[in-house]
Amino acid sequence: MRSEESSGALGVLGPRRTQTGSDMEGQNCNNICSRTHKPATDSKKKKKKKEIPERVTLKKEIGLLSACTIIIGNIIGSGIFISPKGVLEHSGSVGLALIVWTLGGCVAALGSMCYAELGVTIPKSGGDYSYVTEIFGGLTGFLLLWSAVLIMYPTTLAVIALTFSSYVLQPVFQNCAPPYMATRLLSATCLLLLTWVNCSSVRMATRIQDVFTVGKLMALCLIIVVGLVQIFNGNYEALTTKVAFSMDRTPSVGQIALAFLQASFAFSGWNFLNYVTEEVVDPRRNLPRAIYISIPLVTFVYTLTNIAYFSSMSPEELLSSNAVAVTFGEKLLGAFAIIMPISVALSTFGGINGYLFTSSRLCFSGAREGHLPSLLAMIHYKKCTPIPALLVCCAATIVILCIGETHNLINYVSFINYLSYGVTIAGLLWYRWKKPNLYRPIKVNLLVPVSYLMFWALLLGFSLYSEPVVCGVGLVIMLTGVPVYFLGVHWKEKPKCIDSFIARATSVGQKLCFVVFPQIDPIEIASPSEWTDRSSGRKSFSGR
Repeated sequence: MRSEESSGALGVLGPRRTQTGSDMEGQNCNNICSRTHKPATDSKKKKKKKEIPERVTLKKEIGLLSACTIIIGNIIGSGIFISPKGVLEHSGSVGLALIVWTLGGCVAALGSMCYAELGVTIPKSGGDYSYVTEIFGGLTGFLLLWSAVLIMYPTTLAVIALTFSSYVLQPVFQNCAPPYMATRLLSATCLLLLTWVNCSSVRMATRIQDVFTVGKLMALCLIIVVGLVQIFNGNYEALTTKVAFSMDRTPSVGQIALAFLQASFAFSGWNFLNYVTEEVVDPRRNLPRAIYISIPLVTFVYTLTNIAYFSSMSPEELLSSNAVAVTFGEKLLGAFAIIMPISVALSTFGGINGYLFTSSRLCFSGAREGHLPSLLAMIHYKKCTPIPALLVCCAATIVILCIGETHNLINYVSFINYLSYGVTIAGLLWYRWKKPNLYRPIKVNLLVPVSYLMFWALLLGFSLYSEPVVCGVGLVIMLTGVPVYFLGVHWKEKPKCIDSFIARATSVGQKLCFVVFPQIDPIEIASPSEWTDRSSGRKSFSGR
C-alpha cells in the first residue's frame, strides 16, 4: 500500500514501510536499533562491528540446493505416505491410479512453470499474494492474504504437526490411539522448537530443511528398492495390464476428479519457493532451475513409490490401511518396520519447518505492502530474521490446535488453495495482455497457463458440484476480508487514538523482539512498471 493510503505514521494495519540506510538512521529513540554508544575499547568496537551486519536486510542464503530442498521438502510431507489410499479408492483400479499420480505431477509441473515466469518477472517474496496484488490490485491480494493467514497456513501446519505427533507416539501407544492432550502438547512443542530455530538463523533453518529432505528421499528410496526387489522376484501380479485395469465399477468423471484432488494434495507445496524469492541467491537463475529440477524428481519418486506399494500389497490391503507406508513396512521389513513411522515423523517434521519458513515470509510481504500490522514487516537487527511474523504464524497454528476441529477446516483450505492457484495463473495471462512488452527473463508458451487453467476449472467445477457447502464456506471465509480491507487499509482518515495505540504497540513489539524495518535499496523494491519495457531505450531491471 502506498504511504498516502494511511493516516499518520501508522495505519490501522500499518503502512508500507521499507527503509533505506538514511531512513534507518533517522528512526526515533524508542526504536531498539537507535543505539547510543558509550566509549568503548577498540576490541569491543571491532566485536560489535562483527556482530551487527552492515545492512539490516533479509539475507540471500538460499542457493540452488536449498531452493530444491524447500520445494521437495514442502511437497513431500505426509501425503505420499497416506494419499495412495484415497487415489486408489476414487480411481477404482491400480492402473488408473498410477496414471492419476503421473498426470498429477504433470499438472504441478505446468503450474510451476507459470510460477517460474511470475517469479522472475515480479521478483518479490510473497508468492501468489505478491503477484495478485501487483496484477489485480490491493483488494484481491488482501483477500488471498487474509484467507491464507487466517486459516490456510495455520490449519495446514496444525494438520502436519498432529501427523508428526501421532507417528512419534505410535510406538508408545501401540494398542490404542495416542491421548488427545499428548498429541496436542507434542505438536505445540515441535512448533515452538522450529519457530525458535527459524527466529535464530536463516542458515540453520535451511540446513534443517536440507537434512530432513534428504531423509525423506532416503525413506522413499527404501520403499522403492524393496518394491523393485519384489518385482524382480516375480511379485507384480497387481501391475499386469489385465489386473491393473480391472475394476468392479466404472468410475464417474466426478470420482476421477476426486482422485486427482487426492493426488494434488500430495503435490501441494510446489509454489513455496516463490514465497522467499528475495532470499534466493540469483533468483532469476536459481528459482526456475530449482523448479525444473524438483517437480520432475518428485513426480518420478512418487510414481515409483506407488509402483512399489502395488507390487507388495493387494488393492484390498492398501484400501484397508490408514497409513500405507506403515502397513508396507510391517509386511516386508520385519524387525525394521519401525523405520516407516519414524520416516513419516521425520518427513512431517521437515514439512513443519518448511511451512513455517515460507508462511512467515507471506506475513512479512503483506505487512510490507501495508495489508498487515507494520511490526510484521520488521526483522531482527542482528539475525535478520522476521521474528514477529514467525511468532504470529506459530501462535495462529497453536490456536487451531486448541480448537481441535481440523478435518472440516482442511476441506475449506483445499478449496481456497486451489482458488488462489487459478487466480494467480489467470493473472499471468492478464499481465501478458496488459504489459506485452515488459521484459520477462522466462516466457512460457501460452498453452502452458491455458492448459493448467482448463484442468483447474474442471476440478473446481466438480468440487463445487460435489461439495457445495464446503466451497461456499470457503468463499465466505475469504470474503470476510472485504470489510477488514476497507476499514483497516482503504480508510485513510483514521482517529488519532487508533494511530497512537498502533504506534505504541509497534514500539513495544520492537523492543521485545529487537526488530527494525529492513534496509532495502530502491532498485530492489521497484514495481514492474518501473523496470521498463523491452521496447524502450532505457535499461531494464534484469540488465543491471
